[in-house]
Amino acid sequence: MAGQKQATSELLLETVLSSLNDDKAEDVVQIDLRGKTEIGDYMIVCSGRSTRQVSAISEKLAQRVKDAFGHAVRTEGKDSGDWVLIDTGDVIVHVFRPEVREFYQLEKMWLPQPDAAS
Repeated sequence: MAGQKQATSELLLETVLSSLNDDKAEDVVQIDLRGKTEIGDYMIVCSGRSTRQVSAISEKLAQRVKDAFGHAVRTEGKDSGDWVLIDTGDVIVHVFRPEVREFYQLEKMWLPQPDAAS
């Protein structure tokens, strides 16, 4: 299709980060998964201020990826608006309400932990 790019993980990441910035997602954390897991190359964890914003961020992100790369993304949790998972293929995005994000602390499972001996 005209105007669509090849979906490399770096181009997907750039599109995702741009979309999140445009929609004023907060506390965006980028986690490099390359060499750690087969689920994807990058994980993004971010927050929206309300269930409405969480749903809007995820809907717009899904549409922008489809427009740019010509493939639909898989989403889970959009109806509740507390935590939405958007799977773009190589980039996995989690959009949380702040309270839900604090409860699950998902990024702590994937980010390097400080050395306890220091």
